[in-house]
Amino acid sequence: MSSVLNTVLTTRISSINSNNRVRTRPGLSPVSVSFSTRRLTVRAQEPNANEVKSQAPDKAPAASGSSFNQLLGIKGAAQETNKWKIRLQLTKPVTWPPLVWGVVCGAAASGNFHWNFEDVAKSIVCMIMSGPCLTGYTQTINDWYDREIDAINEPYRPIPSGAISENEVITQIWVLLLAGLGLAGILDVWAGHNFPVVFYLALGGSLLSYIYSAPPLKLKQNGWIGNFALGASYISLPWWAGQALFGTLTPDIIVLTLLYSIAGLGIAIVNDFKSIEGDRALGLQSLPVAFGAETAKWICVSAIDITQISVAGYLLGAGKPYYALALLALIIPQVFFQFQYFLKDPAKYDVKYQASAQPFLVLGLLVTALATSH
Repeated sequence: MSSVLNTVLTTRISSINSNNRVRTRPGLSPVSVSFSTRRLTVRAQEPNANEVKSQAPDKAPAASGSSFNQLLGIKGAAQETNKWKIRLQLTKPVTWPPLVWGVVCGAAASGNFHWNFEDVAKSIVCMIMSGPCLTGYTQTINDWYDREIDAINEPYRPIPSGAISENEVITQIWVLLLAGLGLAGILDVWAGHNFPVVFYLALGGSLLSYIYSAPPLKLKQNGWIGNFALGASYISLPWWAGQALFGTLTPDIIVLTLLYSIAGLGIAIVNDFKSIEGDRALGLQSLPVAFGAETAKWICVSAIDITQISVAGYLLGAGKPYYALALLALIIPQVFFQFQYFLKDPAKYDVKYQASAQPFLVLGLLVTALATSH
């Protein structure tokens, strides 16, 4: 894997200047034609201010872009020249919490976590491995291979704008990957594992992240496979790492968390709506491109809701009625926010929807973990 990654990552990024940058418009401006005895004049009429605003409201960062958004790596970020802030932006800290929470769920599901200094320290190291290191690696390598799409959708992002050089990006990818794998090996030694299960989970997750973003496989080109791989990375892998660190990873937990990853598939679809234009231009078959935005938004919410309802049914059948009822109670606000925000306009309200609904989903994960530990 290392040799393949090193070969592909040394591909030089094309310089993107203002003359070559792609600009998209919904239609041609009206044209006026006037004739005179001396010349023929063809003149494009200037669109009014309202038309300009409706054509591309999000093609450039606002003049008053948020420094906080820049540090989290989300939309509405301020332009930044500080290299360390740009490096942090590439790792998208806003994506770390689900991985950190997955470790918590795995530790809870093991039934062997104790509130003492050693177990807390182990869990924190596992969270750093899963979040800042390996998720940061995943997000950076994804931005590297998405630089052509970002040049269309968000040309002001760090890589296509040239705010950070290609060598600096490649160095960051390798540092984060090796740091994550190194911490995984330390955790195996610390836990006294005869078989380095945490290391191999980290290695497998890193390979999955690479083939998700990089050609020739580039799993994200297929909306179903790519989004399920992403969902499994965010739900199953950190859970498995946390449970293997403190206990034994069992086949029933593997199946249950992979089922939960279908909900992760739905969450991944949410992020596809903001990239429809670039995905279509480069031939990526995300679900909003393949099925249209209207159908894709219903696929998204169905995957999230039906998965959780199915898990609640599993808990009920396993003799855990109170846990099942708690999980059902956490689904209700998610459905409310789906109708309140996401189903109205998935591209406009994606961040607001995720901020409102996802806390209830991750709480449901913990309920499920606690149910399986007893």
